[in-house]
Amino acid sequence: MAARFARPGAVLFDLDGTLADTAPDLAGALNALRLQRGLAPLPVEALRPYASAGARGLLGAGLDLRPDHADYEAHRVAFLDLYEQMLDRDSRLFDGIEPLLSALEDRGIPWGVVTNKSQRFTPRVVAGLGLDRRASVVVSGDTTPHAKPHPAPLLHACAQIGVEPAAAIYVGDDLRDVQAARAAGMPAVAAAYGYLGEAGEVASWGADAVIQQPAALLDLIDWRD
Repeated sequence: MAARFARPGAVLFDLDGTLADTAPDLAGALNALRLQRGLAPLPVEALRPYASAGARGLLGAGLDLRPDHADYEAHRVAFLDLYEQMLDRDSRLFDGIEPLLSALEDRGIPWGVVTNKSQRFTPRVVAGLGLDRRASVVVSGDTTPHAKPHPAPLLHACAQIGVEPAAAIYVGDDLRDVQAARAAGMPAVAAAYGYLGEAGEVASWGADAVIQQPAALLDLIDWRD
């Protein structure tokens, strides 16, 4: 794989579906909600593709509820309350993430997390994954007035680290991650090993590169000084 990026000033990652497989806990909350309503649980694998879209995606997939439904908000609140109780039970880093982060740290490259997950949940999830003392910055979906695909969270993260957006790289598993990076003037890498959502083929997102496994990111970078 030919190098496509100069040595970055920072690497930023989406959380759900990029750094970590959080689907088991998200699906657990959805299934707890289904059980409260007399419905049988659904397999985690059936819900996994919707995990990056949070409550909206999971309520749509698991209960056929959309934001314009009269009962949506009550179910959203109930789902989030259940998720808060179990958000750090079974979430794990994807295979290959730990060595990738260690490799960045060994090279003196700061890395951070930019997620649409709210501040209500993000710190506990990050801490549960053992990343809280390692990340140079953690930006939640409500840290800035706008969430992704708006560029504000990425721009905020770069400002906190002290790096120009064009000198950073953003890695995410959803179309909105690529859109946010594009709007921020930041190179975008699509994580094809992640959840991918409902936005069609990854190749159509317009990312600068697509990786099939975390370690492949290192091969995209020209590490020469």
